[in-house]
Amino acid sequence: MRIKLNVLNVVVFDGLILCSALALAGQTAPTSKSATPKKDVAVAKLKISAEGQTCLDCHTGTTPVLVQQWQTSEHARQGVDCYSCHKANADDPAVFDHYGQKIAVIVTPKYCARCHATEVSQYEHSRHAKATQFIGSMDNVLGEIVEGAPAVQSECRQCHGSEVKYLGDGKFDSTTWPNSGVGRVNPDGSTGSCSACHGRHAFSVAQARQPETCGKCHLGPDHPQIEIYNESMHGVIYNANVDKMNLNSKSWIVGKDYNAAPTCVTCHMGGTPNHPAPTHDTGTHLSWTLRPAVSIRQPNWEQNRAAMQDVCLNCHASGLVNNFYKQYDDTVNLYNSKYGEPATAIMKKLADAHKITPTPFDTQIKWDYFELWHHEGRRARMGTAMMGPDFTQWHGFYEVAQNFYMRFIPDAEKLMPGVTKDVMDSPDNLWMKGLTKEQIQQQIEYYKKRYNQ
Repeated sequence: MRIKLNVLNVVVFDGLILCSALALAGQTAPTSKSATPKKDVAVAKLKISAEGQTCLDCHTGTTPVLVQQWQTSEHARQGVDCYSCHKANADDPAVFDHYGQKIAVIVTPKYCARCHATEVSQYEHSRHAKATQFIGSMDNVLGEIVEGAPAVQSECRQCHGSEVKYLGDGKFDSTTWPNSGVGRVNPDGSTGSCSACHGRHAFSVAQARQPETCGKCHLGPDHPQIEIYNESMHGVIYNANVDKMNLNSKSWIVGKDYNAAPTCVTCHMGGTPNHPAPTHDTGTHLSWTLRPAVSIRQPNWEQNRAAMQDVCLNCHASGLVNNFYKQYDDTVNLYNSKYGEPATAIMKKLADAHKITPTPFDTQIKWDYFELWHHEGRRARMGTAMMGPDFTQWHGFYEVAQNFYMRFIPDAEKLMPGVTKDVMDSPDNLWMKGLTKEQIQQQIEYYKKRYNQ
């Protein structure tokens, strides 16, 4: 892996994952009775059901932090207690008898839909809800077979989600649970985990609106969105003005409720003055799909782009927005035509000629091709999409070009001489046959002038 990750971010994200009972909800663990956090809601004034009070009587002693988090939550203020959420649905197979009540351990989106039906419906149509569909992909083959199944339980599935298996009596298969992946397949048939972003038991909207929450999964060499965001001017402004973001506001419309900076939610989910209703379908503003070997337009890309531009125009003039999208499209098309499509065509020729086997990752060229699009190519494209120039260049196109010309093309020629000829004879690649005298002299003169040599 040639990308240098932001170590600070990784540490923070590990904290979010491992200490979700504390850090995700923004609470501090009490070290003594005198250090008990101040309650946002007077406990005596909470509207608690008789069943909920029974839960609190026990869990105040056994899991005090969870109770304290709930006491600070909007749920508590609205009289939504433990039993309101954990009361088992009749069609949920993963329930058990708990001191006289039928209780669901996992509060799935079906339970959240009791109050948040619109949000759950939107989420069900999102890419997040389908995240477990990576099972069967190259990523899953790499994790499940090449690396080893136990690793997948603690890596891929913690973000993508597992297919949770219930064993009965409140217990779950340890290979599938605990898990809060965004596409988790729950025993009741629902998909997703609201707590992946909102964090139990404070269920904070402020937390879900912060980019650090998205960065729990959107980081690393293959999808470094949080690193790109932090490099971009958007991220720089946010980090300098996080205290001005009004993150706890019930309404959160850019230009109305806040104006300091955009976050992931602002651009991908948030409301605008023209379209005040937010969405939990994170794909409705995307015009390109940048994940595959060759980028493709979204089915409703023009509509999606108009929705994203409606966000952009709250801060930027139309000329800037239109020119940015021209730069973006040009960069994606460059990657497709110069690297993604030719490399994919060469791999197909090698496969058709039986020069490579159908087994993934069993030869060097398959690793080179995978990293070309899955790591380096994504960084180049995503860096452009999110205005992170260093990721577009040094973590992106530089490494794409180095891999393509110095590893992928030579490896393909060794396997099947002549297989790359059409590609290397194209105008994009004629430079490999040697620069012109004029081009060479231009470089010499530049460095003489630049470094006074």
